[in-house]
Amino acid sequence: MKTRPALSHWLCALVLSCLAVHSGASSPPGGDAPPNILIILVDDAGLMDFEPFGGEAHMPTITRLADEGMRFTGYRTSPLCAPSRAMLLTGIDNHRTGVATIPEILPAAHADAPGYSMSLEPGVRTLADRLLQAGYRTYMTGKWHLGDSAESLPPAHGFERSFALSASGADNWEQRPYMAYYDTAPWFEDGEPATLPEDFYSSAFLVDRMLAYLQADQSDPRRRDKPFLAYIAFQAIHIPVQAPREFTQRYVGRFDEGWQVLRRARWQRAQQLGLIPPGAPLAQMPAGSREWASLADSEREYYAKAMAVNAGMLEAMDFHIGRLLEHLEASGELDNTLVVVTSDNGPEHNDVLQTPGAGLWKALSGYHDDVETMGEKGSLVSIGPEWAAAAAAPGRQFKFYTSSGGIRVPLILRGPGIRPGTTTAALSLVTDITPTLLDYAGVAVQSGPRDVAITGRTLRPLISAEAAHVYAADEAVGMEVGGNAALFKGGYKLVRNLPPHGDGEWHLYHVAIDPGETADLANREPARLAAMLADYQRYAQRHGVLEMPEGFNWQRQLLLNTLSHMLANNTGKLVLGLGLLLLLGALLVRLRRRAA
Repeated sequence: MKTRPALSHWLCALVLSCLAVHSGASSPPGGDAPPNILIILVDDAGLMDFEPFGGEAHMPTITRLADEGMRFTGYRTSPLCAPSRAMLLTGIDNHRTGVATIPEILPAAHADAPGYSMSLEPGVRTLADRLLQAGYRTYMTGKWHLGDSAESLPPAHGFERSFALSASGADNWEQRPYMAYYDTAPWFEDGEPATLPEDFYSSAFLVDRMLAYLQADQSDPRRRDKPFLAYIAFQAIHIPVQAPREFTQRYVGRFDEGWQVLRRARWQRAQQLGLIPPGAPLAQMPAGSREWASLADSEREYYAKAMAVNAGMLEAMDFHIGRLLEHLEASGELDNTLVVVTSDNGPEHNDVLQTPGAGLWKALSGYHDDVETMGEKGSLVSIGPEWAAAAAAPGRQFKFYTSSGGIRVPLILRGPGIRPGTTTAALSLVTDITPTLLDYAGVAVQSGPRDVAITGRTLRPLISAEAAHVYAADEAVGMEVGGNAALFKGGYKLVRNLPPHGDGEWHLYHVAIDPGETADLANREPARLAAMLADYQRYAQRHGVLEMPEGFNWQRQLLLNTLSHMLANNTGKLVLGLGLLLLLGALLVRLRRRAA
């Protein structure tokens, strides 16, 4: 009789064990309660833009998170925002999510093709959807950029509360668009069109709204004991770069020596911090880059101030992230919160001062580029290609391109089960974030029969030091966005970039020793080139990558798509104008006949 309780306990344990194996679920770190999850996504920040990665902006909150967690210096994302966000939230290659590129540069030949719908397609489950079903509370604030229909917005993808911008960007001070492609700044709360408050500043507001969602549930006994997923997608430091004056002023004069000096200084710091091997060569500035000394005094003043605003925008964002962490610490939730901090792609190089037609659109839209009030309400500026190349150091090129400057960005993980003050240089991908977080939450990653399978991998063995790598040396890992492509294998990288800043040819680099991609090995190692090209073709075929139309140029496509959108958004005005012109013409004809 004494053995019966033990036997029953053993049988129960066996059943539970079988259920756990069947579900594919793992245990949270240490067997404790599932952790809260906080994802902080910065927009257009390069590898060294964060202070703990060598950046100039003062970022004490993100530095604290890096010191208390793990730095990932070999992390790669996509070169454009929407594909990166789709992969971050699903763990699935962008071509399988439906968001292969961004709608702003989508060629007509690819419209509505599988993987190119520009919104998450049926069967693509988000991290929020999976965690909601596992009993989590789910919140989102900030830039969404994954569609604006009812079926595309956050509520349709697992977020219970959300305040989301469906566009690629918008003004940080008020509700208006930042480029001619958009006629509005489309914000939505819980899927319904929303109006911003008068005192809006994006970084402050996004944190305020997230705090409101968290605090509302803390007073609800039915929900407060549930773990939460909080996803904040900041507009910093996307165009337009804007920041409160008190933050900008701290950096006035800091960048007066110009972009060549900054690029070299970052390259030197990268070696000191172990981001690149000692003596690794520094890539040249992109072709056509202006010499700082060649600029007029007024131009140097303008661009130095723009970079000061950029740094101020980073510090302002960090300040407001600090407010959120203070709340979590005060409520006793921070210790059991897994925090992810990263960027969607490298630095933005488009220059609103140099873009054809931008000056006229700015004037018509009521924007200015006055140096004295730069970054404040009514200001529309960007840092331009030279500063973007400098900010991308020690990498080559910048956003849009699969060169190192476009896809190598910072990643920090901090929380339970993560060793403080650690660093890994192992290759990791944006698709690895969702399976890693599911692993720590103890939620299964396998998909149902109608679900698109996750393509990323959990980083937990890397984090726990159980493994030195999650991608084997003989394993090929590919990516493609807008015709720009890359493939990693055994310390080497195959890369192709299209015009205007690429030549459309395949290049081969030994990035383990040449992270700046300075020495092309394509002609010196033809066998390796051929093998990696075959690897890329297999990747492209497996994921449904479409080749770009002949002569594709993303800047030209953006112009065409902008004109198309402007015509579509202003059809009524155009019809009215045409009607008025016809009426005026008829009146003139009538008057002439009478006069005759």
